Amino acid sequence: MKLRGKQTWQFESPLFVHSSGTAVGPMEADGPLGKLFDIKHKELHCGEDNWELAERRLMEQAIEKCLTKGNKTIDDIDLLLAGDLLNQNVTANYVARHINIPFLCMFGACSTSMETVAVGSALIDGGFANNVIAATSSHNATAERQFRYPTEYGGQKPDSATFTITGAGAVLINKEVSNIQITAATIGKVTDLGIKDPFDMGSAMAPAAADTIAQHLKDLNRTPEDYDLFLTGDLSGVGSPIAKEMVKEEGFDIHDKHNDCGLMVFRPDQPVFAGGSGCGCSAVVTYAHIFNELQLGNLNRVFVVATGALLSPTMIQQKESIPTIAHGVVFERTDWRVNG
Repeated sequence: MKLRGKQTWQFESPLFVHSSGTAVGPMEADGPLGKLFDIKHKELHCGEDNWELAERRLMEQAIEKCLTKGNKTIDDIDLLLAGDLLNQNVTANYVARHINIPFLCMFGACSTSMETVAVGSALIDGGFANNVIAATSSHNATAERQFRYPTEYGGQKPDSATFTITGAGAVLINKEVSNIQITAATIGKVTDLGIKDPFDMGSAMAPAAADTIAQHLKDLNRTPEDYDLFLTGDLSGVGSPIAKEMVKEEGFDIHDKHNDCGLMVFRPDQPVFAGGSGCGCSAVVTYAHIFNELQLGNLNRVFVVATGALLSPTMIQQKESIPTIAHGVVFERTDWRVNG
């Protein structure tokens, strides 16, 4: 059985990160991780006529850069798994129309980055594909237009709000040995503690992150000391402390081993409220910074837990609460795993 415990897949085949690609907007490029991103745009339109086309270009560029760095062509790829935040996943669907290879469209809100990696890894482990690309994207202006107010409206926000990042990430997964191995994934459950404020996503998503982290450790009979880092996706300044306390209540203390992509992608002095969020947030931080740290040997084993708020404007207007989910993937430095 590859299922461990209740929710964790432990992959039998050696699966590896073959290459990755990232493309970001101007604020992300100006952040502390800016030098690590492959493609950096100087303006939000990314050379296109509207926000939605800009986001589409980001995902296309991330995939193209991933292929180039991996010395592959699109003809080498068996399957594309991708998703985004927009209605009907229009970014991923239109990119797939252009690429013209077998495609599974996936939606987990901001958890989509690890959802696509987990499912892609399982398909390779099961013998259903050899080369899989997992990709996701978000754009600040497209998300604002769909979920809140157009940027031109200039609506005020509380400090608990998060700032959707403009960026896209793609990763190529296969069995060709590289410096980074994908060893396990924990599939999250939908949690809902009744939070209804769309300007406090961190508090809404924290329980899902905590549940997935605690369940992962229970399923694999591990402790926080077995990891160098527990990385959440989009909790930012409000949700991160809540998640750490909730994990501690389950018997695991990750306070000294936790960070959040939404707190890493921007500088403290950038005007991003509680921090970053969005489908692209965990993708660009993981595929650029975390992969780089693994390759350098600064990290050995990382559990990346991407968190998603499964809301829609329609349901929020009907006073529904916000269901959330978190999916996690374990990335390990290959030579550490072999020699450890």
